[in-house]
Amino acid sequence: MEVDADDTITTKRILTRFKSDNGEVAGDLLDLPLNVNTEHLSLIVNSLLKQEEGTPYLFFVNEQEITKSLADALNLDTINTEEVVDIVYQRQAVFKVRPVTRCTSSMPGHAEAVISVKFSPDGRSLASGSGDTTVRFWDVNTQTPMFKCEGHKHWVLCIAWSPDSKRLVSGCKNGLIHAWDANTGKQIGQPMRGHKQWITALSWEPFHLNYQCRRFASSGKDGAIRIWDVILSQCVRVLTSHTRSVTSIRWGGSGLIYSASQDRTIKVWRASDGVMCRTLEGHAHWVNTLALSTDYAMRVEATSHYDRANFDPSKPEENAKQALVRYQSMCPEGEKLVSGSDDFTLFLWNPEKEKKSIGELFVKYLNLLWIYSVVHFLFLANRWS
Repeated sequence: MEVDADDTITTKRILTRFKSDNGEVAGDLLDLPLNVNTEHLSLIVNSLLKQEEGTPYLFFVNEQEITKSLADALNLDTINTEEVVDIVYQRQAVFKVRPVTRCTSSMPGHAEAVISVKFSPDGRSLASGSGDTTVRFWDVNTQTPMFKCEGHKHWVLCIAWSPDSKRLVSGCKNGLIHAWDANTGKQIGQPMRGHKQWITALSWEPFHLNYQCRRFASSGKDGAIRIWDVILSQCVRVLTSHTRSVTSIRWGGSGLIYSASQDRTIKVWRASDGVMCRTLEGHAHWVNTLALSTDYAMRVEATSHYDRANFDPSKPEENAKQALVRYQSMCPEGEKLVSGSDDFTLFLWNPEKEKKSIGELFVKYLNLLWIYSVVHFLFLANRWS
C-alpha cells in the first residue's frame, strides 16, 4: 500500500459510504484511512457486492475522480472527519483479449443440435444440417444465415456438396434425400425416396468423371447403396450385398464406389454397371470410416485451385479433361484406401487390384521371412553338428 509522507494523511481516517452511479448504497459505513488507493477501493466494492475481485471500477468524490488515493481527491484543509463522505463507484467495461485458438464468433440459428456441417469445395460457402429438420446455408464473412431450407421431417443426418459447389444433398432419419440449389436455397426436384431406414452417408461422383455433377451415391441403415440422378430425382441403380448397415461410402476417381459396413467388410463396386468387383475382409468389428488418398485432389479439382491460368468456369468440359490428367498424374499406381474399425485398427488397401490389405500382405511377407530364417538356421546347425 502506498504511504504518503505526510503524517496527517497516514493517521487520519474518515467515514465513507459507497454509492453506485445510480444512487444505490452498498453496505454499511466504513472507516477508511485517507491514503487508501483505488486498488483497495476496488477490493472493498467487489467484497460488498460479492463479485469477482478482478471486476474494475472508477471512483469519484464530489464529482472528482480518485486516480491515486482518497487524500488526492479531498481538500485536506477543509475536510471534516465527522462527516460521511460518499464515494461513487462506476463499473468499467471489461475487454478481454482471447487467443486466436478460441472461437472468435458464433453463428446461432438452428433450434436443435447441429449434426453435420461442411464447407463447399471452393471454400466460399458453408452448409449445416440439424436436428431441427432444416438445412442452412451460411455467409462465412458475416457469420449470418443466407438460406433456411425446409423440407425434411426428421433429423438431417448428413450432407454433401457437389464437386462444382452448385448443389447440396441432404439425408435424414426418415430415409429421404433432398437436393438444394446453393445459390438460391431452393429445393431441386422432388424428395428422393428409396431407402427403408435412415441415410448414413452421401458421396458425389468426381468432377473429372462427370463434369455435369448429376450423380451421387447414398448409403442407408438398411444396408443398401443407391446411385441417384439429382436432376431427374430418380434412383439410377441399387447396390445390395451388405448384410448390415452401411456406415461410410466413397466414390473413387477410377469409377469405383467403396462402401464400409457393420458386417465387417468393405465392398468395391463398379459404378458404371453396379457390379461388385471384390470384398475387402480383415477387420474384426464394424468398419466405421473410409478415406481415399485422392480425397483432396477430387474435392478441389472443379475449382481454380490447381491452375488459375487455364481455369475457365464457362468451360466445364475442358476443366474436367484437365482434372482427369491431374488425377492420373497424382496416383499413377492407383488410389489407396484406408479403413477404420471398432477393432481399434486401421487397414491400408490397394482396392483397385488386391483383396488383401497392404498391411496384411506385409505381415505374410514377414512370416515367410521368419520361417525361412528358422529353416536356414536349423540347416546350418545340423551341418555344423
